[in-house]
Amino acid sequence: MFTMTRRTVLGTAAAGAAFGLASKLEFVWPALAGTPDEPTVGFYRYRVGSVEVTAIYDGIWRKQHDTAFIKNASIEDTKEALAKAGLPTEFMPIPLTVVVLSVGDRLIMMDAGSGVGQWQANATHLPANMAAAGIDYKKINTIMISHFHPDHVWGLMEKDTNAAVFTDAELIVNATEYKWWTEPGRVEKLAESRKPAGQRIVNVFPKWQNWKLVEDGAEVAPGIRIMSAPGHTPGHSVYLVDGGNEQLMVSADIMYVPALLAPHPEWQGAYDQDGSMAIETRRKLIDRVIADRIAICGSHFPFPGSGTFVKDGNAYAFTPTIQA
Repeated sequence: MFTMTRRTVLGTAAAGAAFGLASKLEFVWPALAGTPDEPTVGFYRYRVGSVEVTAIYDGIWRKQHDTAFIKNASIEDTKEALAKAGLPTEFMPIPLTVVVLSVGDRLIMMDAGSGVGQWQANATHLPANMAAAGIDYKKINTIMISHFHPDHVWGLMEKDTNAAVFTDAELIVNATEYKWWTEPGRVEKLAESRKPAGQRIVNVFPKWQNWKLVEDGAEVAPGIRIMSAPGHTPGHSVYLVDGGNEQLMVSADIMYVPALLAPHPEWQGAYDQDGSMAIETRRKLIDRVIADRIAICGSHFPFPGSGTFVKDGNAYAFTPTIQA
C-alpha cells in the first residue's frame, strides 16, 4: 500500500535549537538506545501516493499499570493483550509519533508533540529526530491538531514561558474542540487531574491569532480533509490524506494502543471523555480503513506509528509496520 525507507537517527547539539530551546539546551542529544520498547532509529519516510510522509519519534510513556486505565478490563486482561502483541508487560508502553507531510511545496505537521520535558521525562526526542530528518521546524507551514491533550499540543509552547514555538504556522483545529476547551467556566468543570492542563490552554491559546477553526469535512489543505472523530474528546478529529492513487488516515487517538483496542474495541480508556462514543467512532473509522484499503498511522502505534488492520470476527487484528 505504501513504501517505506529507513533512516538512522543522528545525535546533534544543533537539534537543541529546535522548538525555541536554543538558549536552554547545552548538551548533545543522544541517539536512541534501542531498548525493547524504543526504536533504534528516530524517523522513517514513506510515500502514500504523491505525499511524502515522515514519521518522527518523540518518545514513550512507560505508564505504570492501574485499574483505571481501561475502565472495563482488569490489569491482568491488559497484560495478557500486551503479551499476545509481543510488547512489554511490566508497564503500559505508550509511544508518541508525530507525522510531517510534504504536500507539494508545503510542510504540514500533524499535531505538535508533547514538548521537551513537558509531558513525560523520556518524551524528548522530537527536536533531534526532526533535525536528523532534515526538517527545519521554522519552515512548517501548517500544523493540524487532532485534539488538545498535552501529548499532542504541548509542543506548540515553550516549557517555561508558554511562548509560541511556531509563530508563523497556521494552526488548524476542529472548531468544536477549540470552543469546548476555551469556553468560559470550562476549567472549573474539569476533573481535578485535568484542571492544570485546561488552565494552561485557556491562558495561552486564545491569545494566538494564527488559529483557523474548521468544521467537519472541510478541505484544510490540498487533498487533506478533517473528519470529526468524537469520544476521546468532544472535538477529536482525524485527517484523511489523498495522495492520488492512495490514501492515508492520520488517526490520532481513535485506536491509541492497538495491542489492547484492536482485539478488544469495546474497551473504554480512562482518557476517553465519552467512552461509548469513542467505541462507536473507533469501529466506524477502522471499518472504513479496512473496506476502502486506506493506509493508517496513529500517534501511539508502535514506532514508526503505522500498520494494518483486518477484521477478526467482531474485533480486529493489527499488524504494526516492521522497522526494516
